[in-house]
Amino acid sequence: MLNIKRNLLSAALASALALQASGAYAQSTGDEGQKKADAVDLDTVTVTGIRRGIESAISVKRDATSIVEAVSAEDIGKLPDVSIAESIARLPGLAAQRVAGRAQVISVRGLSPDFATTLLNGREMVSTGDNRSVEFDQYPSELISGVTVYKTPDAGLVGQGLSGTLDMQTVRPLSYGGRVIAVSGRYQKNSLGEAAGVDPYGNRFNVSFVDKFADDTLGLAIGYSHSDMAKQENQVGLYEPWKDRNDDGTPLDRPGVPAYTFYSDGIKALRRTGNAKRDGVMATVQFRPNNAWTSTLDAFYTKAKEYDTANQLEIHLGGYNGGYDPLYLTDVVTRNGSFASGVAHNVYPLVRGMYNHREDSIKAFGWNNEFAFGDVRLVADVSWSKAVRDETNLENNLQLLPAPQLDSVRLDFAGGNFPRFTPGLDYSDPGKLFLTNTIYGSGYGKTPHVDDELKGFKLALNFPAPEALGWFSDIDVGANYADRSKDKTQAEGNINLGAQGITAIASDLQYAPVDLGFAGAGRIPAWNVPAAVARYMVFRPTTTESYLIPKQWTVDEEIATLFLRANISTEIGSIPVRGNIGLQGQRVDQSSRSNYWDGSQPVGSRVIPINEGSKYFKLLPSMNLAFELPAENTVRFALARQVARPRVDEMRASMEFGMDTGQGKPGASGGNPHLKPWLADAVDLSWEKYFGNKAYVAAAVFYKDLKTYIYTEKRDGYDFTSQVAEWLKIPANEAQLQAPAQTTGTYTAPFNGSGGSLRGVELTASLPLDLFADALRGFGVVASASFNDSSITIPPDPGTISSVGSAPIMLPGLSKRVYNFTAYYENDGFEVRLNQRKRSDFIGEIGNFNGNRTLRYVKGENVLDAQLGYSFGNDTMFSGLSLFLQASNLTNSRYETYAGSKDRPLETVEWGRSYQIGVNYKF
Repeated sequence: MLNIKRNLLSAALASALALQASGAYAQSTGDEGQKKADAVDLDTVTVTGIRRGIESAISVKRDATSIVEAVSAEDIGKLPDVSIAESIARLPGLAAQRVAGRAQVISVRGLSPDFATTLLNGREMVSTGDNRSVEFDQYPSELISGVTVYKTPDAGLVGQGLSGTLDMQTVRPLSYGGRVIAVSGRYQKNSLGEAAGVDPYGNRFNVSFVDKFADDTLGLAIGYSHSDMAKQENQVGLYEPWKDRNDDGTPLDRPGVPAYTFYSDGIKALRRTGNAKRDGVMATVQFRPNNAWTSTLDAFYTKAKEYDTANQLEIHLGGYNGGYDPLYLTDVVTRNGSFASGVAHNVYPLVRGMYNHREDSIKAFGWNNEFAFGDVRLVADVSWSKAVRDETNLENNLQLLPAPQLDSVRLDFAGGNFPRFTPGLDYSDPGKLFLTNTIYGSGYGKTPHVDDELKGFKLALNFPAPEALGWFSDIDVGANYADRSKDKTQAEGNINLGAQGITAIASDLQYAPVDLGFAGAGRIPAWNVPAAVARYMVFRPTTTESYLIPKQWTVDEEIATLFLRANISTEIGSIPVRGNIGLQGQRVDQSSRSNYWDGSQPVGSRVIPINEGSKYFKLLPSMNLAFELPAENTVRFALARQVARPRVDEMRASMEFGMDTGQGKPGASGGNPHLKPWLADAVDLSWEKYFGNKAYVAAAVFYKDLKTYIYTEKRDGYDFTSQVAEWLKIPANEAQLQAPAQTTGTYTAPFNGSGGSLRGVELTASLPLDLFADALRGFGVVASASFNDSSITIPPDPGTISSVGSAPIMLPGLSKRVYNFTAYYENDGFEVRLNQRKRSDFIGEIGNFNGNRTLRYVKGENVLDAQLGYSFGNDTMFSGLSLFLQASNLTNSRYETYAGSKDRPLETVEWGRSYQIGVNYKF
């Protein structure tokens, strides 16, 4: 047995210098078979629970030819998280962005989720969002047996990303030990409590079955997961942009506010409650009648339904109150040039009810056949996946009557947990609030729909390398074809008062009032928004209005990939070397269809189709080398050219044209179907010191030279001659002009531009503490720290984050520091685990009410989770039973965004803590 109870730091340093390490089993012989025998000897003790998952992940990392990170389930159906996103977010160099309190999208190595690609069993997956980045909260952790994150690609990795490639895997039944039936149930509570007719409780249930039949030639794995979770949220938001001057440079006209003070024109506080249900099914059938043929059929399905109601008190602070007495402020206090507190007079608040209902479904199918002809192996794989999203967003607005009921509101944005505002009038009585045509209208609604379909076919051949190629053991050659189509429609429209006119909402539609005391705003009514719309209002969404035409689009892309990979297995001197070198070629044919509104045309023919696209070819060389040094040290070196496909929504062929009638200047915004991908040359170096499969420490550095980057820019001098000429054909348009019409203006769209560098350092340690002393048996830590930096700056995105000024912003998704720390104890069936994940400030991607992407500064997060469990031993009557208690977000970490400076808050969101109690049983 390996004796490694020594000073770990000394051992690591000695190993790094390739000095003699007495007792290291890897040095006992140079024979590979003896190494494997010793490795088996290390694992003679059956490993279960936390350690089993950790050691499985270490094995994946150690055996890989690329630089990878991995997470493995402790047991069938036993990843400890609601979705796979939380598990992935704990890996070195990865960070999650939370949506509705759940980790949803993943940043790899300081790049936004746009730069990573997600696979399921090696096949690229579709997305229910507008983009191609996968929303991981759609994937139940219980149905996933593990995830491998490839930080360096190889030529045979189809669908690779630029920052990384995340491959989720389901169980392979023929590789499993025997029959397993596992059942798990959990009961959950959210700390924010009950509101608006929704209780704070939830539940999860899953069952898994794995077995082999017909003399182990037929394998079957089936899993089902159900979750029913409460949605609870407190939020305060301020209008963007925060401005200190008008567009022409003159001071803002806000009486009582000092000139050139940064100021927000409104504030709102809301309480959101709802429910999220998700059902997922996984099935795998494997058939291996002999060693020459293995056939694997995978199916995956998930359906998520969620709804929520948000009840909100909102105040416009810019004087836009329906033309009543003008706004003025008193008792104004400023800090660092930003408005901090004061009293706003003559405002006319409204109470708003908002409802969102969303249904997502993902279907995936894959059929893989592997044939062996002696030393030659042929793989044929066919796949199909489809995602569908349907959504309904409704709002209706109430105000005190008779109009106007002007109020004086005390504001305090300077400190505390939430920005606060305290109105002088009472907004808690639903009988005094009326559905009416407020300064924001009586209501508005949307019904977005997304379809995303991906079909693929892969053919690959592996054969021994000729003896003349002494370094190479075997060669892979293959081709892959992928055909993807994504469609979006978004019907919208005003929600107008019905025939009854102005009305209060009846008591039978009222919920219990919600408390906005966290924002200082007191209680406001809560009601059934869709029922109120159905009873009192008229909602006829349409896609035919001129401003809605560009919101309907289709993007198609066909990607043909050829690859050649030579796998390395050799020695340089006495040092074993493994890895690969290869070349991948991608031919891309992309196009988009949308429509353009031409008001000069006759009725019935004003929608003009647009169909544009591009074709291009990219060569992607790659090399991965792993040097097996003495004392279980591995040094890895990788070079690669990497690409990331442009965002799907940025490739849309849409243009929305308009005229600034005051200046006579045209302008437009839209997409760009001619976009080329992000492209980077990357170099990676990693040192890893292993202690069997029980522990490791590692240090890695990487550098990416981004040759191109995609920027959303507002470009002047764009030629709008034809659009202006058509616009002027309408007499009503020409009559609005206050200055002569110009033919050139600004076009806001994504464009390819120059890139820059991204670099980082990653430090990792996974250590059971009995490496140091027997008294610490059962204790262990897994820790990582990532430090990232980039020379890339982004031109301000018009209408979003640019509101804070004209200075360039840092790379979206980049947290300069990301930390993960897990401490655990496992002994005699007891399990205790604490996990903390922390990331520094970053620029996040937010979906705004218009359904467009908005970039905002996001304050760094610090999330703490804990789990306590007990598994009964095999010698007890409760063998196979385990109990656990879990708490998520113990520190109640909030999600906060701001406008360039933290004294200019935008959103402060609280989702509360969640507690779960559960039971697992394995037959």
